[in-house]
Order: sequence, then C-alpha cells, then structure tokens
Amino acid sequence: MMKVARLLASFVCVVLFSLPGFSADKTGPKLTAAFTALNDNDQVLAWVFFTDKGSREHLRSAVPLDVVSARSIQRRLKVRAANNVVDYTDLPVERQYVEQIAQHVLLVRQQSKWFNGVSVLATKAQLRTVETLPFVSSLELLYRAKTNRELEQEIPDTDSPEGHGGGGGNQIYSFNYGTSLNQNQQINVPALHDLGNFAQGVIVGVFDNGFRLLTHQAFDTLRPRIIATYDYVDKKVSVVPNDPRSNFGGHGVNTLSTIGGFREGQLIGPAFGATYILARTENDSSETPFEEDNWAAAIEWADSLGVEVTSTSLGYNTYDAPYPSWTWQDMNGNTTVITRAADMAVSKGIVVLNSAGNSSSSSVNTLGAPADGDSVLAIGAVTASGIRSSFSSVGPTTSVPPRIKPDVMAQGSSVRVASATNTTGYGSSSGTSFSCPLAAGVAALIVKARPNATPVQIGDAMRSTASNASSPNNLMGWGIVNAVAAINALPLTSVDNREAQPEGFMLEQNYPNPFNPTTTIRFTLPANGFTTLKVFDVLGREVATLLNNDMQAGNHQLTLDASNFSTGTYFYKLQSGSNVAVKKLMVVK
Repeated sequence: MMKVARLLASFVCVVLFSLPGFSADKTGPKLTAAFTALNDNDQVLAWVFFTDKGSREHLRSAVPLDVVSARSIQRRLKVRAANNVVDYTDLPVERQYVEQIAQHVLLVRQQSKWFNGVSVLATKAQLRTVETLPFVSSLELLYRAKTNRELEQEIPDTDSPEGHGGGGGNQIYSFNYGTSLNQNQQINVPALHDLGNFAQGVIVGVFDNGFRLLTHQAFDTLRPRIIATYDYVDKKVSVVPNDPRSNFGGHGVNTLSTIGGFREGQLIGPAFGATYILARTENDSSETPFEEDNWAAAIEWADSLGVEVTSTSLGYNTYDAPYPSWTWQDMNGNTTVITRAADMAVSKGIVVLNSAGNSSSSSVNTLGAPADGDSVLAIGAVTASGIRSSFSSVGPTTSVPPRIKPDVMAQGSSVRVASATNTTGYGSSSGTSFSCPLAAGVAALIVKARPNATPVQIGDAMRSTASNASSPNNLMGWGIVNAVAAINALPLTSVDNREAQPEGFMLEQNYPNPFNPTTTIRFTLPANGFTTLKVFDVLGREVATLLNNDMQAGNHQLTLDASNFSTGTYFYKLQSGSNVAVKKLMVVK
C-alpha cells in the first residue's frame, strides 16, 4: 500500500510540473503574473538567480581583496571595518552556471555578482526549463521602462555658437559662467569654485544613453580625466553608439556637460575638475530604452574601479504592455533589482543620485526606480527662479512608513548644455535629467571638501541645509540644495583639512612598482600619533608589519623587502588615528 502511495505521489508531482502556469516556487510574483499573458514562445526579459557561487563558494568567509581596486577599498573603509571591506557579494558569478543557462535561453544579457545571477532574454517555455536547474534559486521579471525624451529635447542657440552665452557672465566670481551662471549660483557652487574646489580627484560615474560627441569643446579639459568607459548595450569599450542618428548618445552629451563641462563664457559644470567614468546603460533603439540589468552591471563595474559619486538621469514613465510590469505601487525602496543595487552601492561607500522623473504630480507617487531607494538621493527640478518645475515627479514612496521624495532640488528648466551635434554649439534642455547632474556635482564638491564623510552623512547634509528643510514635502522635498551650507554642516577632520594643511595625511604609491625584491613607501602624517603600516595578501592575511609605534608629524619613508614574498598582488595599509589609506603593490619574481 505504501508503494502505491509513493507511486501516486510521484505521478501527481509529474502532472503538476507539466501543467501550464505551474511554478516550483521559483518564479517571483511579477514573472508569474507575466506568464499568464504569454504563450510558450513569447519572449520575456527576466532575472535568473543562483543558489551559490559554485567553485568560489569556499571563499564566502575569506573573500580576497583583489576582487576590487585599491581605490574601491579605500572608499569602502569610510563605511566598513577593515575586516569586512569586501564580502560575498564581491565574488564573481560561477562561470559554469552562466554557460549552462546560455544553453537554454536566447541570450544571456548581463551578469550580477552582487545578486548572484544573470539577466536573460528567453521564451516562457525556456524559462520553465531553466527553473528546474538545481543551481537556480529563483526567477523574476526584469524592470524596464519607456524613456520620456520629448520634454528633454535640446533647444539649440539661435545665434552663432561662440557668440552666445556671454549673458550672465560677471566679475563677481573667478570664472565667467556665461548663461550657466544661474544654474550654478542657485545651488551656491561659484563660491566653492572661488575657493579652489572643483572636485579634483573625485571619481564621478555618469550613466546615460551614450556620449556621442566627446570632442565638444566643453570637454577639452575633461577628456584627459575620463579613466574608463563601457557600453553595456552593445558590449564595447567606446560609449559612442553605433547608430549615427543624433538622438543616440545625445542625451549623455547634454548631461555630462551639465556636471563636468568647462568653457568660460559658455558653460561651467559644478564638478568640472573631477575624474570621470562613463557608461552607456540606455538603449534608444529599444521600445523600452531603460532596462535595469544594464544599470546594475554598470554600478558593479564602477564600484570596482573606485567610483565615489554616480549621476543617472532617467526621465521615464512605467511600462505596462504587453504584460503586467512594475508600477508606482512597487516604488517602496526594496523591490526592483536596480533600487536594491543602488542602495547596496551606498552601503559600499558610493553617493548615488538619480533624477526623480518627469511624470509630474499625481494623487500617487510618480517616481521611477531607483529614485525610490531609501539611500538614493532623488533629485527634483525647479525653474531658474526657484519654483518647482511642473513636470518634476513626486513621492511619497509606498514603503511603511512612506518616505518623502524627492530629496532635494536643482534647476531643471532651461538648463544650459553643450550641443550633441555641434562641437562648438550650446543650447538648453529641461527635465530632472539635468537637475540630477547639477546636484551630483554638488555631491562631488562635498566629497572633495569632506573626503571622510559617508554617503548617508552627505545626503543628510544636503537635505538639512536645503531651502525647504524646515517643512519638507513630496513636491519640493527638502528644497534647493546649497553646496556651501552642506559642506559646513559636516565636521572637519584632519583628513578633510588638506587645503589648510599641505602636510596632511597621505600615503603615496610605492616605487618602483612592480618590484623585486625591494621598494620604497613614502607617507605624510599631519599630527603626532600611534601609526601602523602593514602589508596584506589578497586573502586579507597580514604578511608583514613595517611600522607599529608612535610617529612624529611630517614626511616619512620605509623600505619593504619582499624577498620572502611570492609573486603576486598585495595591499599596504597605513593607519594613524582616524586616518586610513590603502594602496596596491605587486611583487614580480
């Protein structure tokens, strides 16, 4: 009788797994809902998440430091203890899992080590096969959206390119901002420029639809400081889209010039002295140009390179047809992968700013992910006179309790931009796509002035000193950001006070590097104090202590003898009081 019962149970299981729409508890609610509207051969974009990291699973509690750059590690030390600076999310996705998934789908699009999975293009029937694989933990619908570019069209200057823009220039400040003066002055940026703060040395990531005209004169001083580019749509290094039409990559030219352009008398961006990482994450040839897997891949890449501030300009509405998708009800800060990725980036020390959206006000929120993130700074738009732009999206989030959104505001109506078609031309554009890079520029200036401040501290400072801080609401958030006030709201530390103390805390790159067997390490201490200088291998194990005692303020140098080291990558860490710096060295024998 028991044998018959077992056979009957097996039969029932086989039947259930073969029934249309049956889920083995692996498909998420959005994908399950989508399946009800799809035939077996209909295509869908989805996430496939894995149970483990395969051959690297044994490294779960001992993640090697070389999975990210030394610059990334140094940034993370602002928010993490030294023994937790890298973690399981930094381990790569198991290659064999990806290869097996590729055999069952139409296309593997992106990989995510943070979420341990891949995004795929597949038919409904193929996804049903994928969910039976033993290393697959779950599947969910990929968040995608239409992009509202009609509002954000560039309006070219009507007179000669070089002849326009002088209006607004004056002798009050060190630079002639031309007609970009108001968008900078409104957020109190020129005062910081006059003090010599241009966000020099701060790494800023700009994610957009490509950057087709990096030869524009407004980028003449910026181009040498672009340290990395990647196109996540077409999988290539150049961020110039293959399609020659001007709208492909034009929006990116406009937004990049807003934050980092420099041409006196024409256009000056708040962070014109920063170092830049550029990523193409939007596909203008798609019906849904914004697809979250491209952004997630870009933020993971930028994190590994040491990015400190990211600016993403997404002005879009939610996308519904041909099947149920994400809606305003999902804007709770914890649902979409892109929002969770943005919040995770903040937990790794990155200041993440995103445009609030151009969907105007409503009885419910009109936000788009990741602006709903609790750690993401959602940027709304105001006019040149400081009145809220009518198109600017509103909160609150649908979290419990609801959170006010947007966070802060900057000019988003008639913002001065570089032309996307003429290397000496300029124009104006409107949308939260342009208020976001202005606010991101402020964040970069804060990082320059207060390099020890965490992303949460920077966000709190930007909100608490904004124009509407006394009565924040879902139309204006905390108000128009004030760069000088935000910096002054943050405590000044010995590391932050580099401008006032030329002999500040500094760890130099060892020389020579690579080396065998000796190299010199130089460093500067701003004050007397107990100091350590230690060397670690890629697993985080201490392999040498070069210094472990009280030191005088000033310049110092030590020689590292690596005769007993194996060939490979190592990290050296200097700590004195609250000051910490980490750099990478290589031994080659």
